[in-house]
This record gives sequence, C-alpha cells and structure tokens, in this order.
Amino acid sequence: MTLTLQSSTSFINLKETKGVKTPDDFLSMVSFAQSKPSCRLVAKSSMQEAQLSHETIMEGRKNEKREKLHELTASHSNSSRKVPVFVMLPLDTMTMGGNLNKPRAMNASLMALKSSGAEGVMVDAWWGLVEKDGPLKYNWEGYAELVKMCQEHGLKLQVVMSFHQCGGNVGDSCSIPLPPWVLEEISKNPDLVYTDRSGRRNPEYISLGCDMLPVLKGRTPIQVYADYMRSFRERFNDYLGNVIVEIQVGMGPCGELRYPAYPESNGTWRFPGIGEFQCYDMYMRASLAAAAKAAGKDDWGRGGPHDSGQYNQFPEDTGFFQRDGTWNSEYGQFFLEWYSGKLLEHGDRILAAGESIYQGTGAKLSGKVAGIHWHYNTRSHAAELTAGYYNTRHRDGYLPIARMLAKHRVVLNFTCMEMRDGEQPHSANCSPEGLVRQVKTAARTAGVELAGENALERYDVGAFSQVLATSMSDSGNGLSAFTFLRMNKRLFEPENWRNLVQFIKSMSEGGRNASLPECDSSRTNLYVRFIKESHSKKATEVAVV
Repeated sequence: MTLTLQSSTSFINLKETKGVKTPDDFLSMVSFAQSKPSCRLVAKSSMQEAQLSHETIMEGRKNEKREKLHELTASHSNSSRKVPVFVMLPLDTMTMGGNLNKPRAMNASLMALKSSGAEGVMVDAWWGLVEKDGPLKYNWEGYAELVKMCQEHGLKLQVVMSFHQCGGNVGDSCSIPLPPWVLEEISKNPDLVYTDRSGRRNPEYISLGCDMLPVLKGRTPIQVYADYMRSFRERFNDYLGNVIVEIQVGMGPCGELRYPAYPESNGTWRFPGIGEFQCYDMYMRASLAAAAKAAGKDDWGRGGPHDSGQYNQFPEDTGFFQRDGTWNSEYGQFFLEWYSGKLLEHGDRILAAGESIYQGTGAKLSGKVAGIHWHYNTRSHAAELTAGYYNTRHRDGYLPIARMLAKHRVVLNFTCMEMRDGEQPHSANCSPEGLVRQVKTAARTAGVELAGENALERYDVGAFSQVLATSMSDSGNGLSAFTFLRMNKRLFEPENWRNLVQFIKSMSEGGRNASLPECDSSRTNLYVRFIKESHSKKATEVAVV
C-alpha cells in the first residue's frame, strides 16, 4: 500500500519520505497550491490504477495481502451491531505550558482520521498541566483549541480526566507529573501516596486512603477531583453531548481503577511478576487496623500479608499466592475483601461526583479497568489480587466492579481486547481471552455498557482480527465502542494505515466483509489522496504526526 497526499498541483509519495524524522520535516515538503484545487478524499485499488508511482507489486504479495484482509473480516458475519472506533491521541498532545502541541500537524492528522471513518479521538486532560499553577487555577486553552479542531473536522471527542502522572508505565513516552503544588504537599507528607511493604513510595497517584481527608491545601482529594471536573464542564458546556461525547473519569494509575501494584519505573516490576500490595501508607494502615478491630481480629490489622512475596516472583514462590496458599484462608479472605473493598469505595466516590457534575449534559461517563491477564490460569490470580481485583478460582472479582459502575450509569472500559492466549508465554499462565469473556459476562449481568481498548500498540492484522472477534456478539454483550491505541508516526505507515482503515470499516459494518471505497475489491495497494477544497489564497500546509 502507498499512502499519498495529493492535490491538483502537488504530489508526494510517502515511500519517498523515509528520511523524514519529525512532523515538522513534513511541513517543508507538503503544501497545497494557493489556487482552488478540486479536491476530495478517494480510495483506489491497484486494479483501478494502471500505473503505480515508484512501486511494483508482485502477484504473490497481492494474494498474501488478500488473505490477510480476508482473515480480518471473514468470521464475524452473524452480527450487525455497529461499533464506533476512536483513536487515542499522543500523550504529549499538550505542551508543558498547556498549549496544543504542533497544531498544524494535529490538524492534518485529524483530517486523515476523519477520512478513515473513525468516529473520533480520545485525549488525556492532564491534572498536572491544567491545574499546574496552583489550586483552582485552571488552564484549558490548549484543550479548547483541540475541541474546536475536532468540531471543524466532524470528529467526536472522548476526554480522560487524568488525575495520575504520565511516565513509568507501558507506553509512556513522556513525563507529566502531578501538579507542583500537590508534589509540594507530598514532600511534606509522603504518606499521601501509595506505599509498598518495603516503604517504596509511588508518586503516580494520591493514595485512596486519604480520599476524605483535607490533605491538599484544605481540600480532600475527592473535592479536588470534583472541582476539576466541574471546571471542565463549565468551560466546555456548549460542546458536551455533541462534540465531547464521553468523559472517562480517572480513578488510579494509568487512569485505571486499580492500585499501582506493578510499577515499571526504575525496573521495580517486570512482566509477568505478581506485583505487591500497596497498603502501607499510614492512612491505609489505619483503615486496615480499624477493619481488623471491627472483625475482632486485632492481629490482622498490623499490615498486609507477610508471605505475599516480591514484585517479580511467581505465585508458587510465595506462601500467600501458591495453589493452597494463605489467600484462601480466613485471614486471606478478610484482607482481600478489605483491600478490594477500599478500591470499590474509591471508585464509587469519584464516580458519584462525576455523575452529579455531568448529569444532563448529554456526555457519557466511563471508567477504565485494567486487563491483568497474567497468572489468570492459576487458582489465586495473584497479579489481579495485588492490583485490587478480588478475582480467584472461587470468586468473581469483576461483577462487583461492574455493578458499581452500573450504579452510576458508567460505561465499563476494558483493555487487552487485542490479545490472544496463544501469543503469551506459557510460564506466565496468561489468558487474556478468558479474562475478556469473564468481564463481558460481568458487564451483561450488571447491565452496564462495555467498551474496549487495546493494551499495547499493535497495528497488525492479527490484533485487529482479535478485536473484531471480541467486539461482536449475538448474545448482547458486544462492545459499544472501541478506542485504538494510539495515533503516532507508525500508524500512518502504509501497511498500518491500510489495516486501520479496513478495521474501522469492518467495525462500522458489524464485522461483515466490507469492500474499500470505490470498489477496491482486491483490498491492496490502497491510495489515500487528500485533495483539499479551499477558498483561501494562502498555502495550506499538511503534516502527519
């Protein structure tokens, strides 16, 4: 496939731009003429094009690609449910100063995404950028520019209320810490953040142990989050429900409802380690002690399990998580109910605030749950337990979460939709497919909408095919939307772009075998030509991030 940007007077083939290093390099290479070119978005196949610019395609390659694209769509013909596809924007969509990063490049990228058939995009509204200058001092200007840009291109927007730091996790390509004034409070009182058994502090997110305490310049964390969401509503009220169609409420590290049990920063954790419990700040310890006292077991409140091992161990290496370990004892059940219960209470508090703020705006609320699929095939499900999901061979840990979300009419957004069991290392006892099936069942039982994301950046047909398989369902538990991770330079590489376009089309047509625009029956060598209608006398520059 060849991706090209073309007007009536200028033509560029992406195969000739291998030396381009940055989006800005594109700006000096691609420009539309000042005259009024007759322009539109078209897709043509190699069967319709008599000649290919700088490209010769062998018949064997065409057959191979035809087979791959058939694999993408062939097995989902029974469902007619349409699933809109959104695309995540880069983590650094905003600069550290709160402005839109490379707006010309973003504008061109949004134009391309609109042409692909995408419903819209998702962006993180970073707490560390918006409320950077002090308590209740909000800067939404960069986001306002993005919202208007999306509106101009006819794209919908999902906005994440990101109350966590960016940096230190899978896929984090930049660093955005919590607001400076919050970090100042943490430096005075390190117990404001999650802490493991060895005393290691994690600055990703404020500990839920102090949710209801006025530890942030006289406000509780829940009040701070509510004030932030309220400020967003007031600033973008005219766009809620029409351009901004979804607010995803961050509830923990990576925006997910979980504890930071598997931090990658500084090599603390490596896949597929079991992780560690995060209950050793003074607020969590006080809560555990109170719960133990109420249960008449004071000794159980002195700390987390002593035999739960370390971040990078396997379940069988520990007394707590092994096959017949402490996790299944009376003490283990008490501790895990308390630990997971605190997480549910935290989510309930934040979502109650979000519901009261956005009710009646027309925008959906969503909450993200992590796809922790390693050690899923063991009895204890150790990695899920340390993250706060009390899910074991004998207990469904996702139904309580789904019911809590349903209580506030919140969409359950789940990850790892692209993963297959056979792709995972055997020693890790993974089952992303089994996990997704369990979560789909929990969502259906609780009566909550289910949306999905891919956990890792992937652009191959196999990943897209798996998402199609999990998104479609004749039994009423398919996906209501899918958000693809993420927009970057790799997405716009010819093969990746063609795969995305076909994937979006298949999702929009219920997974049926969909032909490309203008009878691209071979589904190969897709041309994408942007020919822009313009009444401006100034040159319009185009770039792809």
